[in-house]
Amino acid sequence: MNKFFINQQNGTRPSVISRLWWAVGLLLLVSSWGSLGPQKTAQAAATSQTYTQPFHPTASSLAGQAVVTSGDFTTTDYWRLSHVTLTLAFQVSPLTDQRLSAVTVSLNGTPVTTFRPQHRTSVQTRQVTLPVSAVRRHNVVKLSGQLQLTSDQSSDATTSGAANWLTVMPASSVTCAYTVGAPGQKISTFYERLTGLDTISQQRAAVILPDQVSDAELQAGMLAVTGGTRFTPTVDQQLPVTTADTAIAKKATYQIVLATYDHLPARFQHQISRTSLGQTARIQRYDAANKHYLIVTAPNAKLLAQAGRYLANAELLRQATHASTTLTAQSAVLTPETTPQNEYALTTTADRLVGATRQERDYFVKLPVDRVAAAGSTIQVKLRYAKNLDFQAALATVSVNGQSIGSHRLTARHADGETFSVRIPQRLAVGHDFTVRVALDLPVATSAKGSARPTPWEIIEPGTAAHLKSTPADRLLFAQYPGLFLQQGAYDHLAVVRPRQLTAADYQTLSRVFALLGHYVDSNRGQLQFYHQRPHEDVLKTANVIALGTPRQNPLIHDLNDHLYFQFNTAETRVVANEKLSVEPRYGATLGTAQLLRSPYNDRRGLLVVTGATPDATARAATHLSTPADLSVIGGDALVVDADNVQRHFRFQRQALIDPAATAHHRLTQNRQLGLYLGIAAGVMAVISLALVLLWRKHRGLRHRGGTRYD
Repeated sequence: MNKFFINQQNGTRPSVISRLWWAVGLLLLVSSWGSLGPQKTAQAAATSQTYTQPFHPTASSLAGQAVVTSGDFTTTDYWRLSHVTLTLAFQVSPLTDQRLSAVTVSLNGTPVTTFRPQHRTSVQTRQVTLPVSAVRRHNVVKLSGQLQLTSDQSSDATTSGAANWLTVMPASSVTCAYTVGAPGQKISTFYERLTGLDTISQQRAAVILPDQVSDAELQAGMLAVTGGTRFTPTVDQQLPVTTADTAIAKKATYQIVLATYDHLPARFQHQISRTSLGQTARIQRYDAANKHYLIVTAPNAKLLAQAGRYLANAELLRQATHASTTLTAQSAVLTPETTPQNEYALTTTADRLVGATRQERDYFVKLPVDRVAAAGSTIQVKLRYAKNLDFQAALATVSVNGQSIGSHRLTARHADGETFSVRIPQRLAVGHDFTVRVALDLPVATSAKGSARPTPWEIIEPGTAAHLKSTPADRLLFAQYPGLFLQQGAYDHLAVVRPRQLTAADYQTLSRVFALLGHYVDSNRGQLQFYHQRPHEDVLKTANVIALGTPRQNPLIHDLNDHLYFQFNTAETRVVANEKLSVEPRYGATLGTAQLLRSPYNDRRGLLVVTGATPDATARAATHLSTPADLSVIGGDALVVDADNVQRHFRFQRQALIDPAATAHHRLTQNRQLGLYLGIAAGVMAVISLALVLLWRKHRGLRHRGGTRYD
C-alpha cells in the first residue's frame, strides 16, 4: 500500500497487481460485514421468542350498564420478559355512546389503562401493553367498564338495559416477548425448560426410547411422561415418547434419552462408562449440536425403574441442582404417602372485588380422580363487605359448574365479617373436579339527593373452602375415567398390554393415553407394568388392564373380541355393526375405538381397550383420551372415531357400578350419622308400639273382668 501511494506521488500509474490486491481487500471487507450482520440477527432470533396464549377461549358476552369479566395467562420462571401485549377483540352495542362509555384494563388488581370503545357494529381490536414489572407466574387480566346509551341524539341523558352489552371474542390473546438463556448443567433447570409452556406447545421436547424397546424401558419412559405431564402448565399438549429416528425427535431441542446401558446409543455411552456405572442407575446432563439431553440409564430393569420413579418425583427434580445423580436400589425416590382430605381451600389470600352491581370470582376444586363428591358436601364462604350497600338487594350467590346451589342475603350487621354455608345438592353430579363461583350483587345505596356514595367493595376471605365428603370412583364410564385405574393418586395394579413391535402411531397412542393419566397421577408409588404379550391369568385376575393396538398386533385384544362392544370381523380388518351403530364395510376399516369394560377375568376390575383396524385408527381414538377437555365431552362407556376425526360415543352397560354391594356398604358407612338417627327413630317407634300394646292389653283385661263399679 505504501508503494502504491509513493508511485502516485511520483506520477506513475499503479501496477495491475496492486489494483488486484485492492479489489480483493475490498471484497473481503464487504463480505465480512455482510456475514456479521446476518450472524447477529440469527443469534438474536435464536434467543428472542414470543408465546401467545388465548385470553378468552370462548366468546364471553356481558350485559348491563356495568360490565366485568376476566381472563388469565401464565409465564414461566426462566423467561426474561421484554414486553407483554394484550390484544382485545370485542364488540359493543351499536347504541353505546362513545362519549360516556369506557373500559378499564387491570393486571393482577392494578389498573393499566382505560379506553373508549368506538361507535361501530363490527369487531374492534385494541392492543394494550401490560407492565412487565406487574407480571407474575399466574396472572389475571380484568376488564371492567361502564357501557352507557344515549336516550336520543340531542340529549346527554343515558339509559341502561338489555341494549348495554359487550362481547369479548375468542381471538383475544396475550403475547409474551422474552429471551431464554442456556439451561446450564443443572438437572432442575433442564427439566424446567423441558416441561415449559413454550417448549411443549412448540413440540421441542420428547422422551426418546430405543428402537427395540423392552417392557422395562417402556415402564420407566411412561413414568417419566407421567411426571413431565404433571409439571406441564398447559393441559392441551403432551410430552411425546418416540424413538431417535423420528421427525419428533429431530425437532426436539430438549430430550430425555432413556434406555438400559446395552440399548443406549454409542455417543451417549461415551458420556457414561460401563465401569463407572456399575450396579447403579445414572441420570446425567449432556449438550451437543445445539440440543440438550438428559441421559437416563441403568444396567438392569430394576434400577431403570428406580430412575423412572425419580423422574416422576417433582420435589427431587426441583432439588437436583447438579449435573448428574446416581441411584441404587435403596435410594429414596418415592413420593410421600398421601391421605384423602375433606377440606379444599378456595383461596389463601383475601380476594377483593370492587364495583357496583354484580361481581364474580371463580375457584377450581380438584379431588383425586379416584374420588367423587358425595352427599353432605358443602361450600363455606367467608366475607367482609362495605357498609354503603343497598342491603335490601345485596346478595351472595354460590354456583357449582354454572348451576346455582344457594344464596345468602348480606346485612349491615355482619359487614365486618360473615360466614355462611350452602349444601351441594345430591342431584348435582359434580365428579372429581368442578368450578365454584361466588357471585356478589353489590347495589350501592344512594343519598336523599340521589347522589351515589363511594364505590362498594367486598372481600372473599381465606377460610372460604369446599368441605367435601367423597366416595371412591365406582362407575365404568368415561365420566369417571381414569379413577378406577388409580388409588390415592397412584397407579392401582395397572397392567398395560402393548404390541410387540411398536409403530410410530403406536407411540402416539401411548403418549396420548399416558398424557391424560399424568394429569391425575400425583404419586409414583403405584404399580405399573408393561407386557408385550398376553399376561398370565394371575395377572389378569388381579390387575386393572389397558390394552392398546390392533387385534392383529395385540393377542389380548384378539382374545377379547367377543367381549367388545364394537367387535372386529373374522379377518380383523374392520369394525362391524352392532345394535347401536350401522357400519359400512369400508367405513369400518377406518374406525378407531376406546371401550371401558368390566374385566372378564375379575368383575371388580376395569379394562380399557383402545383399538382400531389400523395403528393410525387406534391413535385417532387415543387423541380423544389425551386431555381432560377431550375426556369431558365423552359420554357413556364406548367411543368411535372415523378417518375425519368425527367422534361418536355410546353407553352399553346398564349397571355401570363396578361393585354395587361394596358401594352400598361404603355409602352406609359414610352416612353413620343418618344411620344413628334412623336407629334412634326405630327405637322410639318400638317403645311407642310397646306402650300401645300394653295399654291395649290392660284395657282389654278390664273389660273381661266385668268392670266392678264403686259409686
